Amino acid sequence: MPTVIKVENVSKQYRLGLVNSGTLRDDVSRWWHKIRGKEDPLLTVGEANDRTAKGESNYVWSLRSINFEVNKGDVIGIIGRNGAGKSTLLKILSKVTSPTTGTIKTKGRIASLLEVGTGFHPELTGKENIYLNGAILGMRRSEITRKLDEIVAFAGIERYIDTPVKRYSSGMYVRLAFAVAAHLESEILVVDEVLAVGDSEFQKKCIGKMREISEGKGRTILFVSHNTAAVKKLCTKGIVLNNGEVAYSGLIDDALTFYSKYQNEGSTSNITSTTKREGNGNLVFSDFQILDTASKQRLKIISSGQDVTFRFTLERKRVSKFKSVLVGIGVNDSFGNRIAHLDNEFLDLNINEEKGFIKAIEFVLPRFSLNKGNYSMALMCKTNDEVSDWIQEGIKFEVDKGDFYSSGKIMDTTRGMFLMDYEMKTEHDEIL
Repeated sequence: MPTVIKVENVSKQYRLGLVNSGTLRDDVSRWWHKIRGKEDPLLTVGEANDRTAKGESNYVWSLRSINFEVNKGDVIGIIGRNGAGKSTLLKILSKVTSPTTGTIKTKGRIASLLEVGTGFHPELTGKENIYLNGAILGMRRSEITRKLDEIVAFAGIERYIDTPVKRYSSGMYVRLAFAVAAHLESEILVVDEVLAVGDSEFQKKCIGKMREISEGKGRTILFVSHNTAAVKKLCTKGIVLNNGEVAYSGLIDDALTFYSKYQNEGSTSNITSTTKREGNGNLVFSDFQILDTASKQRLKIISSGQDVTFRFTLERKRVSKFKSVLVGIGVNDSFGNRIAHLDNEFLDLNINEEKGFIKAIEFVLPRFSLNKGNYSMALMCKTNDEVSDWIQEGIKFEVDKGDFYSSGKIMDTTRGMFLMDYEMKTEHDEIL
């Protein structure tokens, strides 16, 4: 297939808090180096866009040395943490902003859906904005008119099509904006996270429409979303960005697996090093161990179907005994989605210190039912109905495939996150 987008050594630099270089001196210096054929002096400074670390430079590389190619008909999912550079990359591809260095070559018209209201004039009606967007894409009025009824019907806002869009809700904005971008005849469709503004029914409708135009009409789509299920369902290839650089590029399943793994790199079960925690500190988690329930041996990786115990050691600041203690675990998948919650209230188990101080809590989980993958925990400890310790993230664990059903058959990881106990029964008609 022919190449429709070629990105070569693209970088984007910003100066924090200022527009452009920020000073006349910097602008003159850049101009002087340019006319003498020398390297821009500001390109030699700056730091990677790591939002978790405090930098020393005012210059930040939102993108650094980005290289990739997109073929006609590709549906590419661009994934990464918040601040990884995804939206900046789409803005450069859409020519909303220009790169600091590098070149981008495109073949065909690009329709972009970047932010709510982008490309719409607030004083114009919905219908007038449809014609405006079509004109920007270089379409003739007759072409837009032919698509008009289809666009309005897809957006589902017939009643408000002659109302100025400044009176639209954000959901109505997105409905009309996506309908315009998807139905007007552009060869490349660029969609940022904005679909999250719409309701779930409309999101499914959008995913179906994007699949239709990519498979049926050979249009190229670049899709940014934190909804990994939607990315996996729609996209065939993936690009993982990390701190403004391409960390991985390949098939979408491999890209999602890579993203999940690097999300968990550097994780620790040492609770004392976890910084994201709240509470009065009267009773806090001090250690975490995953144990084989039978042997009490410590495990690095859990096998699906294994009997395991999560053991938490507790330390106290208060000397007097607590009348009530609640301990809870929230289990998250590798993308931070809550998938399970466990605590002693659900078991109607009253934990107190009438018989002595609590030094450890154990959660015993027979036949561990999670499939292969990387997971994390959020921990909560309440004493006398007040939060003593709340660890929001940082405790992570890994699960490997196992013989959950004791059948000798290992469950394929692509068939779901949870493994469930079940029985099967059959009924037969008598053969005459």
